[in-house]
Amino acid sequence: MQATARTLCTAFEGFRKIGSGELAAVAPAVWHALQAEDHPEVLVYDDATGHLVDFDFYGSLEDVLERLEMAARWASEDAKPKTPRGRGRPKLGVVAREVTLLPRHWAWLDTQPGGASAALRRLVEEAKRISGPADRVRQSQEAAYRFMSDMAGDLVGFEEASRALFAADIARFDEMSATWPSDVRDYIKRLGADAFAPPPPM
Repeated sequence: MQATARTLCTAFEGFRKIGSGELAAVAPAVWHALQAEDHPEVLVYDDATGHLVDFDFYGSLEDVLERLEMAARWASEDAKPKTPRGRGRPKLGVVAREVTLLPRHWAWLDTQPGGASAALRRLVEEAKRISGPADRVRQSQEAAYRFMSDMAGDLVGFEEASRALFAADIARFDEMSATWPSDVRDYIKRLGADAFAPPPPM
């Protein structure tokens, strides 16, 4: 995925972790690793998603840091409002999209305080509140499995360790990954922290 200077990430040279933190801080270690002859594959992963970070580390270190600075400036410019704020109620940043519902759904929405749009926003926020813990577990599982498949897919015990991840069985995961490189195993557990955590009390 496309990254910015402030993207939190972790870099690996082969199975060895060589840096972790904001991309701007990790970039020099990545660059130096890439300069070595016959270096193992150097990969950088997004700490939030387990996706590979999309960034060009080639050229001089100064080139890399300059590209990071430019990316940060572009991200800052993109975050600024595109038009001056006028008088009246501040805009909420809403986005118009087509919603298809049955007539009885529209009839009910039309009776709600604030109209259909406000009612839909309330429903979405309530659904997010209720499903929040389950969403965090699912996202944690997906991030850990994404990295795990990439880095540990050929290691002994991968299939059973994967089952343990989705079963939230940390003891079984530790058993099946005991022979894996420690940096890889530890990062999987970091990405999967919410997946391995015990469920909150009801």
